[in-house]
Amino acid sequence: MRTLVLNAGYEPLAVVSFKRALVLVMNDKANVIEHDENSPVWAATDAYDRPAVIVLTRYVRVPHVRRVPVTRRGVLRRDAHRCAYCGRNATTIDHVQPRSRGGADSWENLVAACVRCNNVKSDRTPQEMGWTLRIRPEPPRGATWVVRGSERAEPSWGPYLEMAA
Repeated sequence: MRTLVLNAGYEPLAVVSFKRALVLVMNDKANVIEHDENSPVWAATDAYDRPAVIVLTRYVRVPHVRRVPVTRRGVLRRDAHRCAYCGRNATTIDHVQPRSRGGADSWENLVAACVRCNNVKSDRTPQEMGWTLRIRPEPPRGATWVVRGSERAEPSWGPYLEMAA
């Protein structure tokens, strides 16, 4: 079980284990906002509700700009594992502007692609192939991209992640 940690201003900060969250609560560094009543944590003398969402008691300053690093897994997730050229299931990534022609490893130049389209396109541009992109490649946005671990969000986290988006 994991716990969503909110800053004192209620913006999502991180996802931690429920053990770490319980330690923060017991040391009065955080308060429980939502808990999972179905699976309590048993201690030697008492039972505690397992925290699902906690809020820190003091504000933690974070850098203003959080850049999402470009990864193969991230590109596939952003494009919902669909080929940007034909729409089939994608398992590879493709440079829209080929690396051999100066294409960068950036969110704007990488798209998900099926093996067939990736091999047929080779080191050509979509314009040279007469193809059009089904999606516009751009950096991902939203709290689920900035807060590490929130891509597999618990249902109780929904309202807090939506507030940050």
